[in-house]
Amino acid sequence: MISEHHAFKGLIQTTSSLYDLQNKPQLKNEMTFSVQGKKDSFGLSYLQPKTKKDLERRRKMIENWARHTHGMVGRSPDYMNTVIMSYASSAELLKGKENCFPENIQALYERARNEDLSFTHTFITPQVNRSQINLGCSGEPVSAKVVDKNNKGIVIKGARLLATQGGLTDELLVYTTPRIFFDSDEAFAFSIPSDTKGLKFICRESFVGGKSAFDHPLSSKYEEMDSIVVFDNVLVPWEKVFFYGNEDAATDFKLQSSFHSFAYHQVIIRQIVKTEFILGIAQLLVDTINIGEYQHIHEKLSEIIIGLETLKALLVKSERDANVDEWGIMRPSLIPLQVSANIFPKIYPRFCEIIQMIGASGMITLPTEKALKSHIGKDIDKYLQGYNRSAVERTKIFRLAWDLTMSPFGTRQTQYERFFFGDPVRLSGYLYKNYPNKNINDINNFLNS
Repeated sequence: MISEHHAFKGLIQTTSSLYDLQNKPQLKNEMTFSVQGKKDSFGLSYLQPKTKKDLERRRKMIENWARHTHGMVGRSPDYMNTVIMSYASSAELLKGKENCFPENIQALYERARNEDLSFTHTFITPQVNRSQINLGCSGEPVSAKVVDKNNKGIVIKGARLLATQGGLTDELLVYTTPRIFFDSDEAFAFSIPSDTKGLKFICRESFVGGKSAFDHPLSSKYEEMDSIVVFDNVLVPWEKVFFYGNEDAATDFKLQSSFHSFAYHQVIIRQIVKTEFILGIAQLLVDTINIGEYQHIHEKLSEIIIGLETLKALLVKSERDANVDEWGIMRPSLIPLQVSANIFPKIYPRFCEIIQMIGASGMITLPTEKALKSHIGKDIDKYLQGYNRSAVERTKIFRLAWDLTMSPFGTRQTQYERFFFGDPVRLSGYLYKNYPNKNINDINNFLNS
């Protein structure tokens, strides 16, 4: 049973506890919202914001879930719920276009909201040939593509990367990522249940370090499995297709919709919470071995503080400069969010390095829970105690720092944050192209004066 498997059990229990937060009386108003004419309340991650107050409500809800997981769960349900909400909010972009079905996006949004469904997604093609011009020479599809269509729907064959929590969510959202060249039969978007016939999830090795939450405090709870998605002649019913065979839709919808505004908004909130957690761990290490008097320690922790406060300022600016789009949706300002998406992949690895440098050899000489309870426990109590902390307390803190930055779970977290929104160089390019550089005319006027 998948819920009892060691690779998935901890995350499933964590996800369950997130949904439980929506039903806590003291948090219900922060975690859910009401719709006129509907008796039930709904998860607030599905709220389509119409005002800046709505944006603040969304932020508070996202913060609550992120603090519950210390920002470690990148695919907590609110991320993909936000994506579905943003697609539905911009579905009119597809209206009247060839092979496009915006009504299916709206229907999915309403069903997902009403049933509080969970999603993962797969946007990326396999890393077989990453040249800009990849015409493909294989007889059998490698990258997932439409190989047939009939009165029931379209048939997909091939593979896609990288579905985090693949197979553990209710549904899988599939979307073609814009790129320079691709065939029309690779231009599609849809959402299907995870148990659809012919759909397979190929998992990587689990990074759950073991059953002991003492030895593996983060991976035992927050390890998110990543998977390759294989479509073995998967039939996607017409009512679940957003578009197909339309290269313009595949290129333009994601860029013109509110996807980036809301996805970035959700992510930066989680990353702020994660940075706060990192700062707390760093300070615990400093206090545990009593090194707070040294200036190089002040400098290192100040780096984390500067990063944290920069992210907070960018988040506030994105909400302060938010504007209502043509469909009445209050979009956070994209530029400060794009700046944050360019900053965090660079500063997160540095934060992990700072933790490692502060912990030094203490990050390596880590006894296990079993060792602490064994016949050598007395020696450990004596030689691995901390400043005003027992060996058990010190070990807990250092194992937490190790699991965050040096374990397989921790190094996967670093790689995950580096590439969360894709190629960092491409992200820089998007920022450069979108930035409204209004100083050129003033400079030209100055030069000609």
